[in-house]
Amino acid sequence: QVQLAESGGGLVQTGGSLRLSCAASGRANNPLTLTWFRQVPGKERDFVAATTWRHGIFYADSVKGRFTISRENSTGTVSLQMNSLKPEDTAVYYCAAFVGACTAVSCRDRRLYRNWGRGTQVTVAS
Repeated sequence: QVQLAESGGGLVQTGGSLRLSCAASGRANNPLTLTWFRQVPGKERDFVAATTWRHGIFYADSVKGRFTISRENSTGTVSLQMNSLKPEDTAVYYCAAFVGACTAVSCRDRRLYRNWGRGTQVTVAS
């Protein structure tokens, strides 16, 4: 079991930046895919970005060019640098992990992920 804890959410103005971090512990030395999802009330949890242990990196089209995902295996952390934020980026952001790799298509499937953090709120004011 991998424990995940997000941090770094908050309130920012349109066009601003935030950096989210997720600390993985437990069996974090396994070959993990680490992924960010987000969810707004009443809607499904949507894929944002993923980084696989095979160095694959994938983004949702809505964040490509604005968000950057990175991982530091020595510390077991994955970060999401979010720039040029828009009001539609407002959501609870969740970190998720599973042991293994995925493709640009399969990484988006929530059913792959057995480990989830509690989420961190990001609010972008217009």
